[in-house]
Amino acid sequence: MEYNEEKDLRYLLLLSQSFPTIADASTEIINLQAILNLPKGTEHFLADIHGEYEAFQHVLKNASGNIKRKVHEIFGNELREAEMRELCTLIYYPEQKLEIIKNTEEDLEDWCQITLNRLVRVCRDVSSKYTRSKVRKTLPPEFSYIIQELLHERTDDQNKAAYVNGIIQAIIATGRTNDFIIALANVIQRLAIDYLHILGDIYDRGPGAHIIMDTMATYKHWDIQWGNHDILWMGASAGNDACICNVIRLSLRYANLTTLEEGYGINLIPLATFAMETYGDDPCEEFIPKLQGENTRMDEKTVRLTALMHKAIAVIQFKKEAEIIGRHPEWKMDDRCLFNHVDYERGICTIGGKEYEMRSCHFPTIDPANPNKLTPEEEQLMQKLHHSFRVSEKLQKHMRIIRGHGCMYAIYNNNLLFHASVPLNDDGTLKEVELYGGKKYSGMELMHNTGMIIRSAFTSDSTADERRFAIDYFLYLWCGPDSILFDKSKMATFERYFLKDKTTFKEEKGNYFKLRDNEEVCDRILDAFGVSGPNRHIINGHVPVHAAEGENPIKANGKLMVIDGGFSQAYHKETGIAGYTLVYHSRGFQLVQHEHFSSAADAIQRGTDIKSTTQIVEMANRRMLVADTDKGAELRQQVADLQKLLYAYRHGIIKEKRP
Repeated sequence: MEYNEEKDLRYLLLLSQSFPTIADASTEIINLQAILNLPKGTEHFLADIHGEYEAFQHVLKNASGNIKRKVHEIFGNELREAEMRELCTLIYYPEQKLEIIKNTEEDLEDWCQITLNRLVRVCRDVSSKYTRSKVRKTLPPEFSYIIQELLHERTDDQNKAAYVNGIIQAIIATGRTNDFIIALANVIQRLAIDYLHILGDIYDRGPGAHIIMDTMATYKHWDIQWGNHDILWMGASAGNDACICNVIRLSLRYANLTTLEEGYGINLIPLATFAMETYGDDPCEEFIPKLQGENTRMDEKTVRLTALMHKAIAVIQFKKEAEIIGRHPEWKMDDRCLFNHVDYERGICTIGGKEYEMRSCHFPTIDPANPNKLTPEEEQLMQKLHHSFRVSEKLQKHMRIIRGHGCMYAIYNNNLLFHASVPLNDDGTLKEVELYGGKKYSGMELMHNTGMIIRSAFTSDSTADERRFAIDYFLYLWCGPDSILFDKSKMATFERYFLKDKTTFKEEKGNYFKLRDNEEVCDRILDAFGVSGPNRHIINGHVPVHAAEGENPIKANGKLMVIDGGFSQAYHKETGIAGYTLVYHSRGFQLVQHEHFSSAADAIQRGTDIKSTTQIVEMANRRMLVADTDKGAELRQQVADLQKLLYAYRHGIIKEKRP
């Protein structure tokens, strides 16, 4: 063991505060070496959840079918299919299922004894790949000791059978059965997933993004790679008025105001009042919302009001976007200020030198001489909406959580994770994109510096100019042609609303989406991000995979996996499925394809589960251990540091601190 006093002494002195004796350091080395030989924990990857909180929560509860698989492995030869289904439902929804059982089970005490034993067996299985210390940290404090005893003592040990049965009988006798079952079910859920990766787009379309964020606020081991819809909400929370308009417009487009109004307390009454006064005589046919799920029962008056509000905020949005684009000529997005190109008398919009007929040309708040100027009433409305977003305590809290757990990309166990794209040139080389101050970046530097710009919108140590640019830049990230979260020629929102010619709706995809099936291009990206190893991958979402048309989510000879399968109900007809989750356990990768999830209530009442098809993507020739992961590399470094500390203790360089 070589020791460089000048280089190591300061660090080793700090380390000695945690391990003050030779015995302490030696024990920790033994502990870390043992952990390296445990099986790798299970990672779950989800993308593009889009507010579908019931399906998302169910996937977390059933661990993408992993819990059902465990139950079948343990009880396949002992229980009927219906009994295993009941046990799985109890694990997923313990509180609700216990209420049903209490009213239907004839011999409740016998059921409790049998069920507790079964739950302990499942919990023992899912906890077997973790250290006792890690399992203990997962346990609820009030039942920690009891669960530990049940996990580590077995009824097949004759010396302990009476002891274990005595614990279970005592739980029943003291009336704590329900609380204990709920605690045990929650432990099983938590241990079935070691780490969760969300590859962006928690927000928009579905009704419960705020509920998903409440769930993630209590979740310990997870990260998020920000998606374009997450960035839109972050921009709105930072005070970007164009983002605020887009957030409201999308909520109205899908008739989903639950997250805005109930989740974050955004007051939309001023918008409704303004819309009725300004557009009350406008049919607003192009702004009738897309109804789905519960919204299909929306009454005619509500649909009408939603359409009026939809148009009102869309017009203000296009004006606000033009204002920001005008401040940034370097973005080269002047062609997207389309109110400047409308002949309001003829009902014609000129794009690229060609005239297109408007579907409607009723714009009572537009002055043709200055089409992007807000009217005093629009200005007053925007001030109210801006204030509402800025003072929403829960929205700001959720945005802090997203910032705290994420950024633009992550590298985890030889997998490169990001939401949408890496801008590329036509030949597949990395494209340079201009950021703040005229500086250009590509690849990993582009991702990193974009993330830093976003954070500067929320930090007090950034300059006023940096902060202003950062707040404006949220709009570019949402719809800019070289945005790493968009990467298309344009966002044709204006055209879809107002132009008759559908050829104008086309959004040309960037080179990443054209070339991502090329293995050489994927290798070039992985090299640029420093991702090494024989089994390295790019994993992202953003563009739904059209499974119904035979599109394969596995691309570039297995180098790239696209896991946006359409969690959102709005995409179900388009994709033919209801989402993917990717599972990376100690034996390899499995892609789980989900069908439509009916509801949590249906799962509880009838024991239904999400029907899932598992596709083996890549299996290892041996079971992967912690030693094979990033965590393993970190632990080996810790062992090396502790061995240096032992050397320093044994050679008198540092003195032991005995009590």
